[in-house]
Amino acid sequence: MNSIRRYLQFVKPYRLQVIGTIFIGVIKFSIPLMIPMLIKYVVDDIVGSHSLARDEKINKLMFVLGVMIVIFVVLRPPIEYYRQYFAQWTSSKILYDIRDTMYTHIQKLSFKYFSNTRAGEIISRVINDVEQTKTFVISGLMNLWLDIATIIIAIILMFSMSAKLTFVSILLFPLYAFSIRYFFGNLRRLTRMRSQALAEVQSYLHERVQGMPVIKSFAIEEYEQGQFDKQNKNFLEKALQHTSWNAKAFSAVNTITDIAPLIVIGYSAYLVILHQLSLGTMVAFFAYIDKLYSPLRRLVNSSTTITQSFASMDRVFEFLDEKYDIVDEPNAQVCKKVHGDISFNNVSFSYESKEEMVLKEITLHVKKGETIALVGMSGGGKSTLVSLIPRFYDVTEGNITLDGVDIRQFKVQSLRDKIGVVFQDNILFSESVMDNILLGKPGATKEEVYLAAKAANADEFILNLSEGYNTKVGERGVKLSGGQKQRVAIARVFLKNPPILILDEATSALDLESEHAIQESLEELAKDRTTFIVAHRLSTITHANRIVLIEHGKIVEVGTHDELMAKQGNYYKLFQVQQLEHKETEAE
Repeated sequence: MNSIRRYLQFVKPYRLQVIGTIFIGVIKFSIPLMIPMLIKYVVDDIVGSHSLARDEKINKLMFVLGVMIVIFVVLRPPIEYYRQYFAQWTSSKILYDIRDTMYTHIQKLSFKYFSNTRAGEIISRVINDVEQTKTFVISGLMNLWLDIATIIIAIILMFSMSAKLTFVSILLFPLYAFSIRYFFGNLRRLTRMRSQALAEVQSYLHERVQGMPVIKSFAIEEYEQGQFDKQNKNFLEKALQHTSWNAKAFSAVNTITDIAPLIVIGYSAYLVILHQLSLGTMVAFFAYIDKLYSPLRRLVNSSTTITQSFASMDRVFEFLDEKYDIVDEPNAQVCKKVHGDISFNNVSFSYESKEEMVLKEITLHVKKGETIALVGMSGGGKSTLVSLIPRFYDVTEGNITLDGVDIRQFKVQSLRDKIGVVFQDNILFSESVMDNILLGKPGATKEEVYLAAKAANADEFILNLSEGYNTKVGERGVKLSGGQKQRVAIARVFLKNPPILILDEATSALDLESEHAIQESLEELAKDRTTFIVAHRLSTITHANRIVLIEHGKIVEVGTHDELMAKQGNYYKLFQVQQLEHKETEAE
């Protein structure tokens, strides 16, 4: 019930539209209820009348049919149109608001959540589960009340003709209600299991489509087909369990629905034989039975779809209840003017509370305009350290200050707005090169984009693309080489022009020629900015003001390139090994 209550908060802004749609719907469903009364009138008062002449009977019949044709041809079509239109408009607007809320929620979730959750699972909840809740709006909030109103109006009209026969007509209602309660009580759980299984299939498919080059390169199509079959079979089993229970419910309910008219036919015919009921009333009652039990059948269908909606609501709000790891403090301030002094004060960090610390008691003070290079073996904690600055993760112990203020006291978005990041594995969206560069500064002019691309040494290759800056790069930039993607990502940071730079293996995807070509641009960009460079090739960071060697989450050595080489410690050994490898590569 909590999910329903929360869902109704999204419905609340459109309550007038919902009420209006129900009102129009009541009129629409009330019009067909005139047909049984018309049948009774025609049979008893026109066809069966002994006081009217043949011409009078024909005139009365033509008049009544004329009135009904006007109602059904002129009045009913626009009512039907507006009921359908407002029902779909209202439900679509509600779903729009929910998805909008969910996307806002997605953007607030931390890197930790995305590293532990498959993208397909998230997409399934935003697309499939939200779409399933649409039936709650249409069937639960609109059609349900329309069907109930139709049943009530039909019963009132039936009572006006025969109270005894009406009681016989609704004799099986309690059994009907019990059947719905019994069978649909378990359906919500089965629906949730089915939805989860579908989400798993979607997640698996999403990953494999993205990884198709790996599957083809290892020629493991048959193996992957078997793996997909397992996921697909699990969904099939859950779907069949759901279908089986659903079929049992319909079988029982429809049996009751079919028995009811037989009872009415038998009893009404008995009353006609005893001359206690007119033939017209009997025919009208039989017509009303269809009007009475058709809404009941729809209620059964609604029960199924609404139960599915409830299960989808549970999944939607379960996702919306995911806690944010990174949140603004109650009195957080906007990060406005940045000087650029950054200090790590006894910082320790662990990805999970029960895991070993990835960073251990890091203390480092960086002045405005300094370029700090972080080096060391893979897995030492270099990338983790720089990811703490824009608060992709929060420190476990200690603190990080910017211009003397703990970065947790700044609003997260305003802090990140002052930081430019180039990742080792940069993601480009499937739009054009121009659109991807504009992410650095969405309101920038084309001239600013061109200047940023030239600064990143990307302008030449972009102009050689089929449509230049308007070339679509494909999903994750698949149409560009690794070096080209990296240069577009660097151009984004040039365009953003932030006071703090983080280059996390920013030139790792470039060949040596391209790397040298943009090295000067990066050094120019780093002037008068606080810059952190995570580098694998030590030859690219010899110009840094200080080089910090990190091993096993701890700072081992700090100094300039010359100081560390003179010290002949771990940095010296690492540099010598790389130089030797470089010479061997050149010799080959």
